[in-house]
Amino acid sequence: MTKEEKALREAIIAKARWMNASGLNQGTSGNISVRYKDRMLITPSATPYDAMTAETIAAMPIEGEYGSWEGPLKPSTEWRFHLDIMKARADVGGIVHTHSTYASVLGIARKDIPAVHYMIAAFGGPTIRCAKYARYGTKELSDYALEALEGRNGCILANHGMIALGASLDKAMWLAVELETIARQYYLSLLLGAPHVLTDEQIEETARGFSTYGLQDPPKTEAKAKAAPKAAAPKASAGRGRAKGGK
Repeated sequence: MTKEEKALREAIIAKARWMNASGLNQGTSGNISVRYKDRMLITPSATPYDAMTAETIAAMPIEGEYGSWEGPLKPSTEWRFHLDIMKARADVGGIVHTHSTYASVLGIARKDIPAVHYMIAAFGGPTIRCAKYARYGTKELSDYALEALEGRNGCILANHGMIALGASLDKAMWLAVELETIARQYYLSLLLGAPHVLTDEQIEETARGFSTYGLQDPPKTEAKAKAAPKAAAPKASAGRGRAKGGK
């Protein structure tokens, strides 16, 4: 096991423990996977997160003998939709599945989430779909999940929970938190009456803004400061004057 692979395995365990501690999941109902080269690393079946070690994380080939695995413990019973997503979506590097409360409630009600908050744009469109119901661990459930995830980075599973995808494990977990947050907001807004839904155009505008978020140039004053040669320290009074005038 390389240092890189061991770090990924340890990150899976840390995220699994965090999602339970944060209330995003409970027990061993959730599962996490990460792409590592030509393999998928995934939490083992029915194993408490506190008992997991880097060595107990299961490994499955993304291409090759379908369903084969390596490790001392069997992979999660939900390995099928994890693997099928990895095979179908080269852009996915991490997958988080939880039984979070509000996403599960909406799944029980078989409700899609409409664009009640602009952050839904982070999921690739104006809705978060609810996949049809099928028993856990089945090919049928995997097929339904893939259908609901078409063009999306997250979905609800009917009478079950949710799935969030990301280019990395960190991004997938961030989206899992966002999905549960939006699910909670939608549920609470329904208690007040009919929520106002944003238009497709408004969500597209938000998505365009997301495409450059965090990529803006540094402030001009900062850029000048970096380029300027060292100079004698200004007088204390002048420094205070500039500090008061800035933002």
